[in-house]
Amino acid sequence: MKFFIDTANLDQIKEAQDMGILDGVTTNPSLMAKEGISGTEKVKQHYIDICNIVDGDVSAEVISTDFDGMIREGEALAALHEQIVVKIPMIKDGIKAIKYFSSKGIRTNCTLIFSAGQALLAAKAGASYISPFLGRLDDVSTDGINLIDEIRMIFDNYFFETEILAASIRHPMHIIDCAKIGADVMTGPLNAITALLKHPLTDIGLAKFLEDHAKNN
Repeated sequence: MKFFIDTANLDQIKEAQDMGILDGVTTNPSLMAKEGISGTEKVKQHYIDICNIVDGDVSAEVISTDFDGMIREGEALAALHEQIVVKIPMIKDGIKAIKYFSSKGIRTNCTLIFSAGQALLAAKAGASYISPFLGRLDDVSTDGINLIDEIRMIFDNYFFETEILAASIRHPMHIIDCAKIGADVMTGPLNAITALLKHPLTDIGLAKFLEDHAKNN
């Protein structure tokens, strides 16, 4: 499973990259705003800065919700760097835009997926990735992991090449559950990724090893 980090914070991206396990980055306008990045040119430069840190795909989201606007923005984003994947919302014009970009060889990530039907439409249109939002489904008492399972079954049935990018990851068990089901990618905050490092028995064992080493020296 590929590990993406969901942030626009360059320090966090560098930290994940330095761990040697980072495969890509996802961002959105809210994450950009959180880092104080505003204005078209500053946002574009920030995407380039992210691409210069990581080796893998970087999802860059369009703001427009009409077909012509998404095409215009998406082509400009894709031209920034070869690692850019254009992030398109799950709406009717979004599906049309994904089909257009697919025909032009521009990779896309269909975001805000909350049902298997939406995922199927995006895959049919040729999306490179689809992003079902686990955490937001959990927030409304719906089983987000079950949605990943349904999408995995449908994609396997019809040999879709679209990758399932599990988004809105909140904690390490989301990551483990997605890995069990067979999600192609997870994207989440740095603290969810680093939480996988932790186990109390590891801490106890290491402390014991160091204690015994100190006794012998």
